[in-house]
Amino acid sequence: MWRSVRRSRESGALWRDPSFRALLVQAVLLIALTAVIFVLVFNTMNNLEERGITTGFGFFGERAGFSIPQTLVEYSGNSTYAMTFLVGLLNTLLVSAMGVVAATLIGFLVGIARLSPNWLLAKAAMVYVEIFRNVPLLLQILFWYFAVLRALPSPRDSLSLFEAVFLNIRGLILPEPLPQPGFSAVLWALLLAVVASVLLVRFARRRQDRTGQRLPAGWLSLALIVGLPLAVYAINGFPLNWEMPSLAGFNFRGGITILPELAALWLALSIYTAAFIAEIVRSGIQSVAHGQIEAARSLGLSSGVTLRKIVVPQAMRLIIPQLTSQHLNLIKNSSLATAIGYPDLVAVFAGTALNQTGQALEIIAITMAVYLTISLVVSFLMNLYNARVQIKER
Repeated sequence: MWRSVRRSRESGALWRDPSFRALLVQAVLLIALTAVIFVLVFNTMNNLEERGITTGFGFFGERAGFSIPQTLVEYSGNSTYAMTFLVGLLNTLLVSAMGVVAATLIGFLVGIARLSPNWLLAKAAMVYVEIFRNVPLLLQILFWYFAVLRALPSPRDSLSLFEAVFLNIRGLILPEPLPQPGFSAVLWALLLAVVASVLLVRFARRRQDRTGQRLPAGWLSLALIVGLPLAVYAINGFPLNWEMPSLAGFNFRGGITILPELAALWLALSIYTAAFIAEIVRSGIQSVAHGQIEAARSLGLSSGVTLRKIVVPQAMRLIIPQLTSQHLNLIKNSSLATAIGYPDLVAVFAGTALNQTGQALEIIAITMAVYLTISLVVSFLMNLYNARVQIKER
C-alpha cells in the first residue's frame, strides 16, 4: 500500500489513489471513535462527581445484608457483595447449563419427529414448534410459574412419591445425599469409568475402520460407567446416607428443595429454545442428499442406523453454527428470571446489590462483561466442535 502511495506522490495525484483514500477514511473514523469514547467517559465521570457518587470496586468487601433463597455456595446475610456476585453467577450458570442440555435434546427429538413418516407424530411436532416459538418467552415463563407451579397444593397437602419426594407450592423437595468416609473412592471409580469408556469408543471406531467388525461400545461403556461405581460403592460398605425431608410446621425440613422459580425458568427456556432448534435440525437433515439415504437402504441398514451414522453426521455441519446462536440466546434470555424472582446474576447483583450500593456504572459494566465472557467461551467451544465435524479438504 505504501508503495502505491509513493507512486501516487510521484505522479502528483495522491487523492486519486484508492489505497490512500482508504487509509484516510480509516484514520478519520478512528479519530471520531476515540473522540466519542472520550466525550462519553468525560460526561459520565462529570455527572457522577456532580451527584456525589464515588466510583470504584471497594463495595465488593462490604456486607450485603440480604438473604438469597437459592445458593450453591455458603452464603448468609453477613456475606459480602463479592459473595452476592458469585451466588448470582453460579445460579445463572446452573439454569443456563440445564437449559442448553434440555433444549438441545428436546430440539433434536422434535426436529427428527417432524420428518417422521408417522403422520400423527409429524403433525404433533409441527404443532409444538408453531405454538412455542410464536409465544413470547416472558409470557411462557409467567405461564409456567403462575398458572402451573403456583397452583400446586400447600406443603401440608403436598403430592408425595413413596413419602420421600414431595411436590408443593414451595417447590420440589428431594432427599439429600450425605457422603460418608469412603465415598470419594466411588467418585474416582466414576471418573475412571468415564475415561475408560472414551478410550473404548475410540478403540471400537478404529477397529471397525480397520476390520469392519462392530463392537457394542455403547452398551459396554454404559455397563462400565454404572457397574464400576456401584461395585466400589458396595465394597466400601455403602458410604452414602440420605437425609429425608419431613414436614415441620408449615414447611419441610431437610432434603434438597428445587425452587418453583428455577423449575419455571428452566421449563420455559428449554421448551422455547427447543422449538427453534427443532427447525434447525429439520433443515439440516433435509439438506443431506436423498441419495445418501437410498444408498444406506440398499446396503440393508435400518432407519435408525442410517439416521445416526449417515444423515445426522452430515447434517451437523449445517446445524452447529445455528445451534450456537440458539445456545447463546438461551443464556442471555435467562436474565428474564427477574420477572419471577429467580436469584440469578441480574436479579441479585444488578438488582438488589445495585439498589443498595448505588454503584450503577461498575455493577452494570461487570454484569455485561460476565454475559459477554460466557457467550465468547460458549462460541469458542462450539466453534472447536464445528471445526472437528467439518469436511477436511486436501
